[in-house]
Amino acid sequence: MISEKMAKMASGGSVIRAIFEEGKRLSAIYGKENVFDFSIGNPSFPPPGSVKDAIIDIITNEDPMYVHGYPANSGYPEVRRAIADSLNRRFGTAYTEGNIMMTVGAAGGLSCTMVTLLNPGDEVICITPYFFEYNNYVTTPGGKVVTVPASAENGFMPDVDAIAAAVTPKTKAVILNSPNNPTGVIYPADLLRKYSDMLLEKGREYGTVIYTISDEPYRELAYDGAEVPWMPGCVANCIVCYSWSKSLSLPGERIGYVVVPSDIADGQLIFDAEVVANRMLGFVNAPSLMELVVARCVDEPTNIAGYDANRKLLYDGLTALGFEGAYPAGAFYLWIKTTIEESAFVEKAKSYNLLLVPGSNFGTPGYVRLAYCVSPDMIERSMTAFARLAADCGLGK
Repeated sequence: MISEKMAKMASGGSVIRAIFEEGKRLSAIYGKENVFDFSIGNPSFPPPGSVKDAIIDIITNEDPMYVHGYPANSGYPEVRRAIADSLNRRFGTAYTEGNIMMTVGAAGGLSCTMVTLLNPGDEVICITPYFFEYNNYVTTPGGKVVTVPASAENGFMPDVDAIAAAVTPKTKAVILNSPNNPTGVIYPADLLRKYSDMLLEKGREYGTVIYTISDEPYRELAYDGAEVPWMPGCVANCIVCYSWSKSLSLPGERIGYVVVPSDIADGQLIFDAEVVANRMLGFVNAPSLMELVVARCVDEPTNIAGYDANRKLLYDGLTALGFEGAYPAGAFYLWIKTTIEESAFVEKAKSYNLLLVPGSNFGTPGYVRLAYCVSPDMIERSMTAFARLAADCGLGK
């Protein structure tokens, strides 16, 4: 018999992945063109040409024993230096390669960070709605997730007073995700500074240090000129986990990094432990070829225009049918209210081959998430199905 913990997790699985697999099944029955899968955040735009060029040049011209051999557990020094230099240019920081560890995506970075920080029983605050995989990253080393609802009345911004009320002597960290999955909200600098001041005060009250872990796979996806604040510039004791999965359309390559600023509490010790965790968790090191590739593409712009066009097309189409949802400022998700009980809404949508992720999967029932990182053609074709769903739910009457 396998472990009780893993048996429970295996029986539950991932709701989003299950919906994604259901899409494949329905496509085989009805034809792919007649199934409208808004479930998974898999970018529909290809990586920029510079990624392909870098791969070809590296494989063709670099020493294969270097390209495909083991780098340091923290990553190639010149790659980490290139990332530090890019961050310094963008955000006025002074990082070196000693602040950067290459990781197997942001998920690998989050896992390493949790193993580094948490003792069994330590608490990590997550702001609902939130990406439910955080639960696995926190509980694996024995941590406990404490949820705090964002303020729906304030556009799903974090409620600093509610977070303060949830902090206890066992609170070790808070996970922030901006731009946010699933709401698309971007947290402004003034709110982040207020939040930081609160955590510092709570730390003084309890004689503890409370870290903020900033999960940033959507950092480059911001619309209408919106600025995504550099989190460590606003928040004390902040560790950043980043991925190129979305910004360069490389989700399957599993490449990202962790930033451990030197000025956070126990910064050097944390960085050293992160490197050990990278090895201990079995990652050993981030993929060597992709490390070298992203170093060459570190300042490559994201296809904002494509995602922005999809954002407008889906939002305008759904609101015209009577659905309600916040206009996302970032990421590539639309978070809309269900007009009837959530599970019934999701099942009705499925009857029209519309695959939507229930809000309860993010800790906030009564909503659904739609990933608009799909083809514009699919969005346009889906509107007939959404019109039927709207009529079935009593909208437009």
